[in-house]
Amino acid sequence: MSEFSSDLLNLLSERGYIHQVTDAGALDALAAKEIVPGYIGFDATAPSLHVGSLVQIMMLRRMQQTGHKPIALMGGGTTKVGDPSGKDESRKMLTPQVIDDNIASIRTVFEKLLSFGDGPTDAVMVNNDDWLSELGYIDLLRDVGPHFTINRMLTFDSVKLRLEREQPLTFLEFNYMILQAYDFRELSQRMGCRLQMGGSDQWGNIVNGIELTRRMDGKEVFGLTTPLLTTADGAKMGKTAAGAVWLNEAQLPAYDFWQYWRNTDDRDVGRFLKLFTDLPLDEIARLEKLEGAEINAAKTILANEVTKLVRGREAAKTAEATAAQTFAGDGLGADLPVLEVPSEGIRAGAACTALGFTASNGEAKRKIAEGAVKIDGETVTDPGVLILVEAGSERKLSLGKKKHAILRMG
Repeated sequence: MSEFSSDLLNLLSERGYIHQVTDAGALDALAAKEIVPGYIGFDATAPSLHVGSLVQIMMLRRMQQTGHKPIALMGGGTTKVGDPSGKDESRKMLTPQVIDDNIASIRTVFEKLLSFGDGPTDAVMVNNDDWLSELGYIDLLRDVGPHFTINRMLTFDSVKLRLEREQPLTFLEFNYMILQAYDFRELSQRMGCRLQMGGSDQWGNIVNGIELTRRMDGKEVFGLTTPLLTTADGAKMGKTAAGAVWLNEAQLPAYDFWQYWRNTDDRDVGRFLKLFTDLPLDEIARLEKLEGAEINAAKTILANEVTKLVRGREAAKTAEATAAQTFAGDGLGADLPVLEVPSEGIRAGAACTALGFTASNGEAKRKIAEGAVKIDGETVTDPGVLILVEAGSERKLSLGKKKHAILRMG
């Protein structure tokens, strides 16, 4: 028998999205009888979100799949302030034009995963700068300020951690939680929004918004958070040695995006298939039982399904073909990263670092000493060896079994 009566909470529960809910019974009853508009807030600090945000976008997709209305709130206004959650230092200030450009770029990924429009369950994207920029500071302090005590604000992890580490927390950032709470109240008034979702680190901010809405308007709204998403080896989702795994093509080529999912730890395959694909649960149950070499087939399915959703069917097909060609031995897949080599050549260690395969020339030297680097299938033993590429030809540089690149004359 199902744990919940609503399709929304059943789906979120079955696929592993739920960590905490403010009043599960009341939210379940509401979602079973009417369309619930729900939102998640997203940063606008870069032209792309990364894989760490994908679970949140998928939650909005799940809302739409179960007949509810997803609201993607872009933090055009709060980006001007900075969210202290999980940050060790103050963020750089961006101009309004850069923030707007970032939002336009981020939207392209949302349009692949959600159906936008004017219908009751169509997704909408809104920008909190629309109301935050109109707030008079004195009015905000007078109307909203009394609902927050400094005592309580100092108990939030986002504030406590910075203070414990004796790292500066500006008064500007300290205001962030007030603005985020105000967003929930504003969306409740403007769009009848009843639910805010987010990562587990946002629980305090979400509860603030619920309490502010109740105190100022007497309305009942709800909060739901996802578990903190880490990989089986304890790493934060979306971060690799080479940097962030970006959702947008301009920030990360499709092959690298596909390869990130193909390299998933065996222990994470089932969980990631539930969270990041639309595959039926019985099919996922079959795939996660595979062992040994067979689990690689499940990883390829995971990589294809996620890449298809985020980058499109063609990108997934090309990336898989490139991988098959590359791992077959001597193939040079068309989708591999390319390094333009000057006519005078490039040192092997410098090439590894230029491609992002290693974080520094020192790391490149260590990898070469371990015998992990190959040129055209031949192991490189000297980091200072000069790689020359003839005009019109290509060479393949590999680091281990999973990182490959094409070298061409620049």
